[in-house]
Amino acid sequence: VTIFPAVLTLPEGDKATFFCNISLENDSGSEYSLNWYKETNQSQAQKTAEISRYKPTMETEKYRLINHTSVFEIEIRNLHQNDSGSYYCGLITFEPSKVVESSRSQLMVTAAPRMNATEEPKMEEGNLSEHIKVMLLGILLLAGVVVLLIFGYLTFTYRRGDVQKPPSENMPVEEKPPVVSVSTVDYGVLEFQRDQHTPVPPETWPVEQTEYATIIFPEEKPVTPERSKKHLD
Repeated sequence: VTIFPAVLTLPEGDKATFFCNISLENDSGSEYSLNWYKETNQSQAQKTAEISRYKPTMETEKYRLINHTSVFEIEIRNLHQNDSGSYYCGLITFEPSKVVESSRSQLMVTAAPRMNATEEPKMEEGNLSEHIKVMLLGILLLAGVVVLLIFGYLTFTYRRGDVQKPPSENMPVEEKPPVVSVSTVDYGVLEFQRDQHTPVPPETWPVEQTEYATIIFPEEKPVTPERSKKHLD
């Protein structure tokens, strides 16, 4: 039973793959199984996985074993630093019953790689650019909301002002007719009666006659149909 590679160094989070090659003398189809062991600090070996001769694959959360017929592939997933140690294969046969172990392979799991100092500013610049874009978008949205509010307020105030105006302001101003000064002349009849206390002989009484006087009224008076008729007469 042989194993390769002899040494494997990988970072955390990666996966390690080993191969165990077996060779059976006078193989007559006897049953066997392959075990996968781990040693830490020269301590007792710990069995971590097992696969039989006629089983094609065996899979757990941490290990995956694939049977390629006389060659077994062992995969260790999601490496951590505590996975570092010595690993080997153990072949167990039943007829005849015996155990054969391979040599040891060393697995070294290093810390996860850190970003280089030159890459950090790029990431920060990218994050800063995205942050600026988000801020600008927020400012534009806020400005749009403010403009809409101002426009709505002005429209509401204008309409409300039209409603609250008194009817006299909303209605057109009626034109008043111009005042025309008309000078009128009225005529009246004055009758002079005789004096009852002073009798006058008939022969000396003057002929009875009618006197007319013209009276002018300086103040303005509306022209009535009666006055207009008299004026025309």
